[in-house]
Amino acid sequence: MSSFPGSAARAASTPAGRPAPVLRSRAWVAPLCWTAVLLDGFDAVVLGAVLPSMLENGALGMTTAQGTAVATAGLLGMMIGALAMGYLTDLLGRRRMLIGAVVLFSLLTFAAAFSPNVLVFGLLRFLAGLGLGGCLPTAIAMVTEFARRGRGANATTLVMTGYHVGAVLTAAVAIAVVRQFGWQEMFVLGALPALVLVPLMVVLLPESPSWLASQGRAAEARAVAEHYGLEIAHRSAAEEQAEKAGARMLLAPGWRRNSVAIWVASFMGLLLVYGLNTWLPQIMRAAEYDLGNSLGFLLILNVGAILGLAVAGRVADRITPRVAGIVWFLGSAALLAALAIRLPLLGIYALVLVTGFFVFSSQVLVYAFTAANHPPRVRATALGMSAGVGRLGAISGPIIGGTLLTAGLAYPWGFFAFAAVGGLGGLALAGTKTRQELRETAR
Repeated sequence: MSSFPGSAARAASTPAGRPAPVLRSRAWVAPLCWTAVLLDGFDAVVLGAVLPSMLENGALGMTTAQGTAVATAGLLGMMIGALAMGYLTDLLGRRRMLIGAVVLFSLLTFAAAFSPNVLVFGLLRFLAGLGLGGCLPTAIAMVTEFARRGRGANATTLVMTGYHVGAVLTAAVAIAVVRQFGWQEMFVLGALPALVLVPLMVVLLPESPSWLASQGRAAEARAVAEHYGLEIAHRSAAEEQAEKAGARMLLAPGWRRNSVAIWVASFMGLLLVYGLNTWLPQIMRAAEYDLGNSLGFLLILNVGAILGLAVAGRVADRITPRVAGIVWFLGSAALLAALAIRLPLLGIYALVLVTGFFVFSSQVLVYAFTAANHPPRVRATALGMSAGVGRLGAISGPIIGGTLLTAGLAYPWGFFAFAAVGGLGGLALAGTKTRQELRETAR
């Protein structure tokens, strides 16, 4: 890693009135983005962790239908946040938007603990979703651009382990906290870490040199790239096209096929992620497991996700994210169908663990493929569109689970329905094509 020649040169490269670029150790980028995604995961999963207790105890007078509506409102906010903040990130910068997203969802998650009724609770979950939806594509764009050459997929999957560590923490803390104290404490605990993370991000998180270069800030881009040991490549034909077309490029000839297939795969992947994270405890209760074991399944599912992400990224860098994603989606389909089989308690825990290994990595491999197959100028927009359109699946997951629960069909038909979704995700990703001009990055 080369070092920047000092503060005097740094100031000389920055126009008057504009702050000097942040130049710290490269080692800070991935941990800060990972921690932001961890808080995103905690806040996104916290509703699923507290819903069984809220419904059982009649908290805020909530019914199953209202719980489904609140989950849907939060996911609608995430969809809007992903669509808007992915685009805004390419306009305003990765650093500024990532910090803003963390501040937004943390403040509103804290406020949700003091909701007087279901309506206010649902509104706050919707508004927090705006920040939650924007955090993920921004963090992925950031770590992809600061990753070492040829390690983009691994960087994406590793940063996404933060989401599932957050989900594991949510389930583990819920087991200890909800019964003894109540659901409100979970939302307070989910917001407090931002008091430490946000100041660290302000001081230590750099801006993407690719974004600086796209804004005509060539001197600052060179300074950041030199300091962090990165290269600013000469713009390819794809990058020139991205510069001219912007977000319109995603549906231009030659790009439309990948865009539509990515959106379908993302829809299916996020349907699985949010359908299972929201309703797995209740589905397992319908299968006559007690509340403690039902929350335990949610925890083990996300432990499996962490293990899967640690492996999936390395595999994807070897065989391309496209091929790895197809394998992971089809594996998810087979394992979800197998969950309908009644097994001894130890056996069902093992099966849930392996299911988590495949299910959640499938969606992340869609992001890895998206990041690797779009030029930097539209990368965050492409990721935001993938996550945003995919949020329709995230909205559908809790609705499907809630509908099956209300009809008394959640077990075993819920698992068969989720298995079909996994198969469709694999078929959609099979319809994509690796961009040859970006193949080195994709691999």
